[in-house]
Amino acid sequence: MESNERYIRIGTTLYKEVYRPMLSGDKKKVLIQWNMETLRQDHTREFISKIEKYNGYCIIPSHTDYHQIYDGFLNQYEPIPHLPRKGEFTTIRKFLQHIFGEQLEFGMDYLQLLYLQPLQKLPILLLVSKERNTGKTTFLNFLKAVFADNMTFNTNEDFRSQFNSDWATKLIVGVDEVLLNRREDSERIKNLSTSKSYKAEAKGKDRNEVSFFAKFVLCSNNENNPIIIDSGETRYWVIKVPKLIEDNTNILDGIKKEIPHFLWYLTQRKLSTKNETRMWFRPELLITPALKKIINYNRGKVENEMVSIILEIMKLQDISEYELCINDMADMLDQRSVKTDHIQIRRILTENWQMKPSEKPKRYICQKMTFDGNIFTDSRTGRTYTVKKEIIEKMND
Repeated sequence: MESNERYIRIGTTLYKEVYRPMLSGDKKKVLIQWNMETLRQDHTREFISKIEKYNGYCIIPSHTDYHQIYDGFLNQYEPIPHLPRKGEFTTIRKFLQHIFGEQLEFGMDYLQLLYLQPLQKLPILLLVSKERNTGKTTFLNFLKAVFADNMTFNTNEDFRSQFNSDWATKLIVGVDEVLLNRREDSERIKNLSTSKSYKAEAKGKDRNEVSFFAKFVLCSNNENNPIIIDSGETRYWVIKVPKLIEDNTNILDGIKKEIPHFLWYLTQRKLSTKNETRMWFRPELLITPALKKIINYNRGKVENEMVSIILEIMKLQDISEYELCINDMADMLDQRSVKTDHIQIRRILTENWQMKPSEKPKRYICQKMTFDGNIFTDSRTGRTYTVKKEIIEKMND
């Protein structure tokens, strides 16, 4: 019996390794703090003398060259339970084709980087669909099957909690039915997606700075505003997943059998993209209709009206650049009974559209569209913003 039980000492604290039963029928390995006196009562002195001792913890992720111990420190990153083996992975390939569609090669790159380069920052992957039975949750379960204890499932409330030690050291943080449509929620997850370190905190323990390399995979039935994404944001990859044609309740079992073959394929495959940004992919590659839909929804009435007004003026005046002062836009919005103020207009121009006013006041041709669609032209002086047609057209796509 003694040989089946494992105890370890981390620093000066004793732990027992146990396997906690899960509702799924699986068992999860956990370390629970143990008492030395209880250990002496249960085991012989010879057994106790053989307990493994470590100076502390470290976190070094690897799937192809994994080591449990580094210079006397125990690696908290877990080995994955798969050895790559050449073979067919028809079920996985068909499933990933369904999830990523025309962007399948990018999806393969994403998974290959997760497996071979776990420290590489990657975009926040968001799968959306208002329809049921699309395979979004199955994709999360597929990642869990591949990366095992290095992936965890969060709820929306977990991101808002100050206690984060259970997910701050994971490779993947998955959220099913995500709804983080508060500004502070979206800012936090954006910052985490590019952060190199994070303050991990457990209940009753001091905060501890750890290396942070987690990737976020989110799923939602809300196609409009599962999370706030502003115009110009480059950290999200949003995919609308269609409904599954075939309802295969055993698809996950088939997927699990093929994982060793799929991992072998990832070790042999050549990436279709190259590292061009801090999150690997060039942002233009990941612009999708689903991303634009969320951005347009989150823009709000004032910003949408501004886009509409400027595009209409450009069309009527046949111009590719439009100069305006904040007062000009405030007057035109007021004529349309759109409630706003100068501060909000300035924020949209500078923060959302990344524009700067002229350094000094200057003479310019003011072109304002009246409520009945006519253009009023006048020469004025002010600090102007210059809007280019190609930029404003992208916002309206």
